[in-house]
Order: sequence, then C-alpha cells, then structure tokens
Amino acid sequence: MTSPREQSAVFDWLARSQAAPHQAHREWAERGIALLPLGKRFNTVTLPARLVHSGVGTDDLDAVATTLAELFCGPVIHNRPQHQYSALVAPCPTPRWPYPEEAPMLGAGDFLSVPACDLTGPTGLYWAVRPCIVGDLCPVQSVAALVSIARSKSGGRGR
Repeated sequence: MTSPREQSAVFDWLARSQAAPHQAHREWAERGIALLPLGKRFNTVTLPARLVHSGVGTDDLDAVATTLAELFCGPVIHNRPQHQYSALVAPCPTPRWPYPEEAPMLGAGDFLSVPACDLTGPTGLYWAVRPCIVGDLCPVQSVAALVSIARSKSGGRGR
C-alpha cells in the first residue's frame, strides 16, 4: 500500500511531464482528470478492452485489475466509456512497437487523460492499477506479451 506522501510524490512526478506542473494539479483538483503530454516521462500503449479481457481470460474488472497488476507491475488506466486500457510505459520510439494496429503506442506529440490518484473505478476514467513509486512504469515487454497472448487466442487476428 502506498502512503499519502509517496502517492503525492508519484503524482508530482507525473505532473512534471507538463511545462507547468501546477496546471496538472489544478486539473486533478477541479476535474479529477489532467491532460498530460506523452513522450517526455512516459508513453502509453492503448489496449482495447476486448484484447485485454481475452489476454487475461476474463472480463471481471476486479480480476482484470489484479492480473494486470501482476503482469505489468506498473500503472494502468481504464477508460471504461471508451472500452480501453492505457498502460504507462517508458518513452521509446513508437515505430519500434510491434503492434501498432491492435494496440497503438502513443508518444511525443500525443496527450493522455490521467485520472487523479483517488479515482479507482469502477466507472468513467480511473486507475485499474495505480502507480506506486516515482517513475513507476509498465515494462514494454510485458505489455507486448499480453498483446501476443491475446492475438494467439484470437487466431492472430488484429482488430
């Protein structure tokens, strides 16, 4: 369990992806969601819910969150209205990501809606897996492995 002080440090780190970190904190306080630029501190892999549920073998949201926490060991946002998950990963060249059609990687020039630390579901935009420490990100290889597993379960079909 992350202490309030550690959680504050984590969200300060995320906020500093913006040129004006105070703006992110204001957005979280006022709206519960901050729009953060990608490519500097982190990228994100957009995972359709269908792909995630296939890969983990269930659509039970609690079981999915538990499995993603174990598989990714990093933060994951669930956008329930858009039926997608966003795994936060280290910034890397997006052209090197092997699954651009099934699960696009977004980076420099893109933005991500990031929920406040206390938004943990189960509706709207929330943390399926909250970040635990400063710099906490999902290993790209773990995210790619889940996509590969889901693809093999669907016979290698893309979308």
